Amino acid sequence: MRTSVMDVGSKTVRLVVADTADGVPLPVHTAKWRLRLSEQITPGGPVPEQAVDRLVEAVAAADRTAARWGAAGPLAFATAVVRGAPNRQEVLHEVRSRTDVALCTLPGELEAELTFLGARRWMGWRSGPLALLDIGGGSLEVAFGRGRLPDFVASLPLGAGRLTHEFFGEEDPPPPARVRALRRRVRHQLRDVAARIRWEGPRTAVATSRTFQQLGRLCGAAPGRHGPFVERELSCGDLRVAIDRLAALPAADRAHLPGISAPRAAQSLAGAVVAHTAMKLTGLASVTICPWALREGVLLRHIEDGPAWWAEITRRNEKEEAPAEPVPLRVARAGMP
Repeated sequence: MRTSVMDVGSKTVRLVVADTADGVPLPVHTAKWRLRLSEQITPGGPVPEQAVDRLVEAVAAADRTAARWGAAGPLAFATAVVRGAPNRQEVLHEVRSRTDVALCTLPGELEAELTFLGARRWMGWRSGPLALLDIGGGSLEVAFGRGRLPDFVASLPLGAGRLTHEFFGEEDPPPPARVRALRRRVRHQLRDVAARIRWEGPRTAVATSRTFQQLGRLCGAAPGRHGPFVERELSCGDLRVAIDRLAALPAADRAHLPGISAPRAAQSLAGAVVAHTAMKLTGLASVTICPWALREGVLLRHIEDGPAWWAEITRRNEKEEAPAEPVPLRVARAGMP
């Protein structure tokens, strides 16, 4: 049995086709289509018509690719860049009517929950109480839990692309005062969530997303060509040094640094500031870079809970308006003083 998942992010549309018959998503094909939606959309602004057309083309191409590899219609979702757009419903309707793909948006806290599931399955039970950080283009997801699913999650508007646009604009490289202002914003919005992580005292901390993968490579982690089973760590101290390195360079020069891709070079500094501030506030001296994240979490939930859960998400997506901003915090387990 083959299942496919499609992820519409701030930069790309990514497709994973996986064999799922044995209860583990084993990728047989991956593909991506560059969109760079975040460069065409002001945070909180509408998705322009030209961007919708490109999105429709990419979704249709991904759907055809999944079919060629023997997978049913993909489990398709869009992250914060579409979720926060005021014309979100119109965009989703346009994609569905022109491609027959039921593209959904997931609430930020559900993204965090599914990403946690992917990380838990990759790290295993021996990792114990687990903390998770995930930096996207539009939001930062944080989760903590002792079991299969997290005890609490937080989704905050601290994505690398969003903050680059808000704080740096056309200043390249930005002046130190703007970097300090960005750090203050992150500290303020993360304060309560960070306090919860410190109180829980996780045994293991993991980080997912392309932002963390590229920062890990910049700080000395093994390149991707060495495969997913090589352990990759990112320390808070190394990340602090990397911030100074990134802040001194314009985006074009950052793209020549190890791990920093040209499409993400402009937002790499904001991503590094968010990552370092989050680790420092939560008391995490280092994190393990985890290769499984949201897409794998969606596949795992589909395998473990059956197709009905995704059908329910699709149904709700068609009927309900999602919140304009991610929900700050959901506490699912009592006991914190």
